[in-house]
Amino acid sequence: MTVTIATTLVPKPPASLIEGFRSTPTSVISDNLGRLPESVGLRPFHRGGKLVGTAFTVRTRPGDNLAVHRALELVGPGDVIVVDGGGDETRALVGEIMKNIAQWRKAEGYVIDGAIRDVAAFATSDFPCFARAVIHRGPYKNGPGEINVPVSVGGCVISPGDIVVGDEDGVVSFPAATATSLLEAVQAQVLREEETLKAFREGRYQGSYGNS
Repeated sequence: MTVTIATTLVPKPPASLIEGFRSTPTSVISDNLGRLPESVGLRPFHRGGKLVGTAFTVRTRPGDNLAVHRALELVGPGDVIVVDGGGDETRALVGEIMKNIAQWRKAEGYVIDGAIRDVAAFATSDFPCFARAVIHRGPYKNGPGEINVPVSVGGCVISPGDIVVGDEDGVVSFPAATATSLLEAVQAQVLREEETLKAFREGRYQGSYGNS
């Protein structure tokens, strides 16, 4: 079966704007996205390291990774490989070799609505990988699939070129067009929360946090 590629050229915002989110927690980003549902059910499998980049999306038949292999021929620096595997946990979509291919292509990491395997290779690596589960069973490689189309990952629609951020709390995403104003709001909240923590340390907290 075929793999359809909607486009190979996904516009990206300036790298400086994307990097601005590297020091911002996903929890604070989520707060400033109206606390609406973001991707749920995914957890990090890598040793550590922040995931920040733009979505290079893949939609595939559950348990099949032909489209992921095709995507790995196209990704490059700054790309987060976002895979809509339908939430299927019965077959792994990527493992150690595909991790190394993505690193060699200088991608930023994986976000997979499905399962992975070779978990020890991810657990000893700082190459970000967020997924639902681990299983030893390998995938089919028959297709079909689509590349660089809107996908649903953990209940959240992610479009090609959206900014994706992941840390210990999970994964959030948002359109690049809203990134500048969102970053300003996130940075302001980080400062407010730092001031609250400082007030605790200095013994002058007045119970204002519940109003924020």
